[in-house]
Amino acid sequence: MLIKNDISYVGVNDRKIDLFEGQYIVPNGMAYNSYVINDDKAVVMDTVAEGFYDEWLFNIKAVLGEKSPDYLIVQHMEPDHSANIFNFANEYKDAVIVATDKAFAMMSKFFKTDFESRKLVVKDGDILTLGKHTLKFVTAPMVHWPEVMFTYDEYAKVLFSADAFGKFGALDTDEDWACEARRYYFGIVGKYGAQVQMVLKKLAGIEIEAILPLHGPVLTEKLDYYLDLYNTWSSYGVESDGVVIAYTSIYGNTKKGVELLAQALEENGCKKVAVNDLARCDMAEAVEDAFRYGKIVLATTTYNAEIFPFMREFINHLTERGFKNRTVGIIENGSWAPMAKKTIMKMLENSKDITFIEPTVTIHSALSDENMEEIKALAKALV
Repeated sequence: MLIKNDISYVGVNDRKIDLFEGQYIVPNGMAYNSYVINDDKAVVMDTVAEGFYDEWLFNIKAVLGEKSPDYLIVQHMEPDHSANIFNFANEYKDAVIVATDKAFAMMSKFFKTDFESRKLVVKDGDILTLGKHTLKFVTAPMVHWPEVMFTYDEYAKVLFSADAFGKFGALDTDEDWACEARRYYFGIVGKYGAQVQMVLKKLAGIEIEAILPLHGPVLTEKLDYYLDLYNTWSSYGVESDGVVIAYTSIYGNTKKGVELLAQALEENGCKKVAVNDLARCDMAEAVEDAFRYGKIVLATTTYNAEIFPFMREFINHLTERGFKNRTVGIIENGSWAPMAKKTIMKMLENSKDITFIEPTVTIHSALSDENMEEIKALAKALV
């Protein structure tokens, strides 16, 4: 597939995968993107996952014919992109491997060689001229591995963005970009907001007409929209108006409180109420919601003098991704010694700029008339 200015897509779709990185549900599969720049010198941008070598090689040959690539540029060493470096090197024995020093160190571990006789180590700002196309390398450490770099094509005004701006889903899937890109970002990249901010600053002022990520579609329109979302996500800003309710409930009594709160929020004009049953929902979807909206209510039971396991897991997901700048409400339930509020506040004590909103609702086994009034008051306070 020709993209523009001698740049072609040569990636593959994976429709058999059920869990990406062994944990993220991907009902619509995954795309492993690779690109070819066919100039005086030909470049292949990244490889694809193990098991797709023949299809990928067919795609490369469909673009280049009998012409051999001069370079393989390795932007990211995660195996879904690097698994076929060794196979490529055997197929095209004169091709030079281009990567950062840290990427070559990883190749030594993955392939027991760093291709010493045919490697080109590049640093931030280095240039590679292909003919019309001039490639400038932009290091992006910890977005989201330490060896990552982006590549900017100055002629075509195209940014090859490694895993940044990627999303879940194969390319033959018709779905909203933001939903699966957001879930992908906060699941995989979300911890490294400061590093994403650093690379966005490097890109400021560069004219970009297309973004070519290693997952998901090529982005050619509304680029300000995608860049603005990445700026919001990586600065832990609030993307959308609304309230998230994340809850666990053993016998249904906490759930009744959650249902009452959701109803009260809507009656008070809340634009969006996102309710997540943490025992049953996709945890990555709940994490996505927690970072999308500015207000969240954590509703859970006391369990073994702490909190229910699914709530503990959820909060751990938030804190390890740098959760901050949020308003938090609490509904706790405990039949004899409620401990959920204390545990939640302890777990969030190192999260920056967290505002705990009152009232805290403490349910003793089942909802009381007083609890119902407290929940209505909590809804008003949140709105």
